[in-house]
Amino acid sequence: MPSHYLSQITATAIQKFLKEHEDDNEKDFVLKHKEIDGIPASMLATQLSGRKKAKTKLPFCYKTKGIVYPPSVNLEQCSGEATARFKAHLIGSIISNKGVAADITAGFGVDTFFLSSVFEAFHYVEPSEELFLLAMHNHRQLGAPNIVHHCLTAEKFIDLAIPCDLVYLDPSRRDASSRKVYKLADCSPDISLLQHAIFKTTQYILLKASPLLDIQQGLRELRSVKNVFVVSVGNECKELLFFAERGYAGAPLIEAVDLLGSGTVRSSFSFSFHEEKNASIKLGGPKAYLYEPNASILKAGAFKLVAEKFGLTKLDMSTHLYTSPVVVPDFPGKVFLIECLDPDKKQLKTFLREGQANVVTRNYPLSPDEIKKKLRLRDGGDKFLIGFSSSTKKHLAVCSRVTDI
Repeated sequence: MPSHYLSQITATAIQKFLKEHEDDNEKDFVLKHKEIDGIPASMLATQLSGRKKAKTKLPFCYKTKGIVYPPSVNLEQCSGEATARFKAHLIGSIISNKGVAADITAGFGVDTFFLSSVFEAFHYVEPSEELFLLAMHNHRQLGAPNIVHHCLTAEKFIDLAIPCDLVYLDPSRRDASSRKVYKLADCSPDISLLQHAIFKTTQYILLKASPLLDIQQGLRELRSVKNVFVVSVGNECKELLFFAERGYAGAPLIEAVDLLGSGTVRSSFSFSFHEEKNASIKLGGPKAYLYEPNASILKAGAFKLVAEKFGLTKLDMSTHLYTSPVVVPDFPGKVFLIECLDPDKKQLKTFLREGQANVVTRNYPLSPDEIKKKLRLRDGGDKFLIGFSSSTKKHLAVCSRVTDI
């Protein structure tokens, strides 16, 4: 976005226009308008799209007057408000020196804004002039006086050798052809190559990575990792955070965290890979209750330890569902009461009176859609039909939800 358009978009009349038309379809908007007050319709359509996404992903931006949004690809990668707030709280609690920090892949600047609240001074670093100008404008609108903006690459900023208490980065997960990538070495900048230089300027590195990255792969590419945080919001895995401390040589602690939309921690489960490897579990058939760990625990791989810590029986080594005869409180995930195990057609009609169910499968030969088609069921209702395998046979269970945390 050329700089003169930035001032035009932030004009009161245009901001009022965008608010009034925020529910418009962007494609229809571009077909209907060529320009508004000299601003190309395509540019305003980007703002309309940004406002819609920010309403749920970045409410703090949506509620602030005069915020200008980047193209959708930049909004897609930036952190949501919940995870950004979590990172600021996390860093505030685990490092003692909070003088100067830097976000060296700052993009739209969401993480920069929240992390800056923890430090006396904060460096925003971004090579794209368009994003640099947007972030500088938005940070002023949001009231963040301690952020210093640099239109530089991460490598050039690190070459300046500015001492920092923390360096944060969220490498771009798009290759030269705009295809998504997940391995750290394929991202830009390549942290596996840059980390040695970064550690010359800071004691701590916080790296955000794709939730699709294999954690062990990440640990092979990084060094001195002290903690790995697997972060979910509303039981949807959003990001992996690798916290590294210069000179640390121990095993990393893994923490599976599920957040509320506000960024408050709803549940947390910490463990080491050594604990998981040596956990003792029992295998057995379904009892009165079924348990499904939240998305962060499943991504983190605490498949045995979660059973051991909560005194649960695992249904099968390859089935990540658990069972118990009585309900176990404070379980970090979904808990279901089995109302009917392996129902016949008559029982299905009795329990699923409206012909509706929320169908779920775990290590089961049929997909949810195949089960719905076979049993002529529709989505919905308050009952769950769960297909799973125990160590001895395959089951269908009509269930009701007890908790979902």
